[in-house]
Amino acid sequence: MSFTLRGVGVSGGIAIGHAHLVSHVTLEVAHYAVPQSEIENEVARLDSAFNMVRAELDSLHASVSGPAAAEYGAFLDLHRMILDDSTLSVAAKTYVTQNQCNAEWAVTQQMNVLLEQFEQIEDDYLRERKTDVVQVVERVLKALLGHPGYVPPPVKHDGDSILVAHDLSPADVIQYKRHRFTAFLTDLGGLTSHTAIVARSLNIPSIVALHHARQLIRDNDLLIVDGSQGVVIINPDKHVLSEYRSRQSQLELEKRKLKRIKTTAATTLDGCSVDLFANIELPQDIEQVKESGATGIGLFRSEFLFLNRDDLPTEDEQFEAYRTVARKMQGLPVTIRTFDLGADKNLDSAKRVAVNPALGLRAIRLSLAEPQMFHTQLRAILRASRHGQIRILVPMLSCVSEIDQTLRLIENAKQSLREEKITFDEKIQVGGMIEIPAAALSLDIFMRKLDFLSIGTNDLIQYTLAIDRTDDSVAHMYDPLHPAVLRLVAHVIRSASRAKVPVAVCGEMAGDISFTRLLLGFGLRQFSMHPAQLLRVKQEVLRSNVPVVTPLTHKILKADDPVKIHQLLKKLND
Repeated sequence: MSFTLRGVGVSGGIAIGHAHLVSHVTLEVAHYAVPQSEIENEVARLDSAFNMVRAELDSLHASVSGPAAAEYGAFLDLHRMILDDSTLSVAAKTYVTQNQCNAEWAVTQQMNVLLEQFEQIEDDYLRERKTDVVQVVERVLKALLGHPGYVPPPVKHDGDSILVAHDLSPADVIQYKRHRFTAFLTDLGGLTSHTAIVARSLNIPSIVALHHARQLIRDNDLLIVDGSQGVVIINPDKHVLSEYRSRQSQLELEKRKLKRIKTTAATTLDGCSVDLFANIELPQDIEQVKESGATGIGLFRSEFLFLNRDDLPTEDEQFEAYRTVARKMQGLPVTIRTFDLGADKNLDSAKRVAVNPALGLRAIRLSLAEPQMFHTQLRAILRASRHGQIRILVPMLSCVSEIDQTLRLIENAKQSLREEKITFDEKIQVGGMIEIPAAALSLDIFMRKLDFLSIGTNDLIQYTLAIDRTDDSVAHMYDPLHPAVLRLVAHVIRSASRAKVPVAVCGEMAGDISFTRLLLGFGLRQFSMHPAQLLRVKQEVLRSNVPVVTPLTHKILKADDPVKIHQLLKKLND
């Protein structure tokens, strides 16, 4: 039966392929049929895994002593209760028998039933014990899979698989980069969540906020994913399939045409030169950067080097990653953002739980709270600086004391290298992200102390409008065209330009062609975006005339009616 689901498209294009379902938990779990003759063995395997986890919890309980014994013991008792809950232990075996499926899949399905029960609990504390349910299930899955370092199963339709998940963390998406999925679909997520941003960097159609996709779509269903419209068609008929294959071919033709301007200088009709830089997550993204014709790296999200691992990357590991990028860019600028961990990008080993992680210990706050970890990264960046034109970018600065502390720590890292007679760029530039309204409103102080600025529009919008950009229930309120947002962005660009301080936009607004002329009219001359977006933005730059667009941008800044702002923006882009 054919049916359609609608969500929020976060990466355009059309993909046609077969569904590859993954579990709700952080470990990917395959879903496959088990022959009737093997069902008894599959149930026995499940029993064995539960017994193994019981023994593991009992052993941990027996080993606990000292002041923390009572608290840690209670924590283990809770996990044992969850493990023995019939909704999980008994029902999972029934699920295997009735659905003739593998034990791993059955466990994750029953976990979802338990999570839904927890959602109904009114008490906040008890409701938040959902995380314990997930942790218990992960223990069972690891027991089923034989070892903690489980490698995801191979994709059944290589180059023709569409990933369908309840949710994916940014770390998950990075992990899936090595697989050849043609699209991503998730139940949760927002337009500018970090997961959406990373998925967009893969340059494949992606849709989030589908709500029930993983429940309604079956493994191996034929899917059409229209990332531009946010539409998924499940098991389409032959006429619909033919129409979308034709659209897909047309889009591929347009992509090939765009490649013709790869080496064309990004200059407006009136002769204004514009820098178009690329955002990357990992060193292997450099090939895509070169394909895009980017003239530098405006944002290297270094935190992705810290994800999907149980330990921290060493100084030498980080140095090699930064040096590789610098060398491959052959003298072009490379801006490395110090780790922006926290919120939805946590270390695997981190145990912190924050009520509101977006407002908690993240980015530079975490760096200053973990000076040794920060020192290691700074030394690695400085060591790599002699191999290219590297700059340091500091995320989420909000006050002058954070700038001063950061500059002192950078100086300490420099001094430690001098003492070891290790050479580096003594004049390495240090810049700051403007992504908190407090920073935008204290710009004069920032410009006195920093060499350059970069506007992170994703967080600036989130914090200005008090909208959690990872929450699809309020995603419709996330508005880049809100008058307050536009005035803050224009204020930063114009103030920096007057002070002759280089300023870039590296948030999602930079890669959205509907904002290209608006930002040019504000005075922006440095854009940084995903490589997949760069040629379309360049095409828009080549078609723009700054003296013509500037008066209209003034009108947009003065407007306070949303309808009027959208009308003026449409006129600007026409």
